[in-house]
Amino acid sequence: MKRPGVGLAVILMKNHEVLVGKRKGSHGAGKLSFPGGHLESNETFYDCVVRELYEETGLDYQNYNMVSEHPCALTNDILNKDNKHYVTLFMGAKYRYGDIENKEPKKCEGWEWMDWDELVYETKGKVFLPIKNLIKQGYDPFNGLNK
Repeated sequence: MKRPGVGLAVILMKNHEVLVGKRKGSHGAGKLSFPGGHLESNETFYDCVVRELYEETGLDYQNYNMVSEHPCALTNDILNKDNKHYVTLFMGAKYRYGDIENKEPKKCEGWEWMDWDELVYETKGKVFLPIKNLIKQGYDPFNGLNK
């Protein structure tokens, strides 16, 4: 029996915007996604955030503040078309400063800031399944957070 993988997505926030990139060359290609990836064996959630943000955007821990060292949300993502199943953990972080690079151009077309409401209301068909499932839950990363 194949077991689900564990994905971790970082909701990097600035004002009322989140950082998204268009996926390439993998399941969910062409869809908007947050930075993130697989949780590695013996890796803490925080360490995974630090590693993935650096690998994908060039930002290091000085460029953002973690909202919590615990996931703020999770989704159960069954990608039948790709024969994949993930539990995705979402971690929140507030952007402080720094240049954002596309360090993995074979996996992402580029990073952009998108207003949260635009992501929720205008691009439901253009988002990767974990974000679609997060939106279905009614999750709002700005609810209760100091901007």
